[in-house]
Amino acid sequence: MMPAKGLYLLSTRQNRSIATGLGILAVLALTPYWAEAFGGSYVVSLVMKAMIFAIASLSLNLLIGYGGMVSFGHAAFLGLGSYVTGIAITEGMTDVIFILPMVLVVSGLFALVTGAISLRTSGVYFIMITLAFGQMLFFTLSSLAHYGGDDGLTLWDTASFFDTAFFQYDGGLFYAVLIILTLCWGFVSLLSGARFGRVLRAAKQNRMRVETMGFNTFHYQLLAYVIAGMIAGVAGFLFACQAEFVSPAISTWQRSGDLIIMVVLGGMATRNGPLLGALFFILVEEGLSLVLHEWRLIFGPLLVVIVLFANGGLAGLLRRLGVEE
Repeated sequence: MMPAKGLYLLSTRQNRSIATGLGILAVLALTPYWAEAFGGSYVVSLVMKAMIFAIASLSLNLLIGYGGMVSFGHAAFLGLGSYVTGIAITEGMTDVIFILPMVLVVSGLFALVTGAISLRTSGVYFIMITLAFGQMLFFTLSSLAHYGGDDGLTLWDTASFFDTAFFQYDGGLFYAVLIILTLCWGFVSLLSGARFGRVLRAAKQNRMRVETMGFNTFHYQLLAYVIAGMIAGVAGFLFACQAEFVSPAISTWQRSGDLIIMVVLGGMATRNGPLLGALFFILVEEGLSLVLHEWRLIFGPLLVVIVLFANGGLAGLLRRLGVEE
């Protein structure tokens, strides 16, 4: 058994991490108020975009951080969620109570099929097969001529909530995104701390040893893959609602690479790393692009420096400052 002192320290670190996460979410909740001093609706829209990608990063952290499954096709679920939303709205089905379940089912089924195949491999082969599935979906979306093809699909209507215009207002959509982000953050935190998360982390370190203990690691990893795909699909749904436009570009391997950078930048296998990584990535990327034409020449090296010297990402930096877990 763990000594009482060890349990106390573990509990203290966890409480501190939870408090940090709740603090970040509280600051985000106040965005519509403090943003008035920095650009108003533009800043609110930018923070909303960052929160949407934080949801996608949370889902990918479940795979990479806790499960050791590096997926280079995770943006496919973003594309799938956004296109299910876009097609549903185009065909006149605008109520979220119908769209969101469809997004979850379609994303979950796609994750179940592709995950069952991908998880038969490991290492670089897993990376390549997830990349292949992601590219397959990208070309499939690009071939949907009736829904814009390569040019994408403009949504001339907006999502509704029980036939109300809740999603038509920036404030309503902003807090809907924040609520979903909070729920996903809490859900992934619970999963990572439960037996499910412990088995995933153990399988990441030594899969054969975990299997000799009686755990079917394939089932655990497949379930994690499906859950991650569904959460990323929800992020795609929110992205479509915010942009009022869907495009195959959201599902490219480059976007998957961005998500991986967000997870690594924030800190893998940490509670708040995906939040920090997504917020930093989106906000700094946008800020540099506004003031510099060749902003990528600075943004790329900046990310490399942070990853190399901030051991454990931004969450690791906060931990050394005594703020994070």
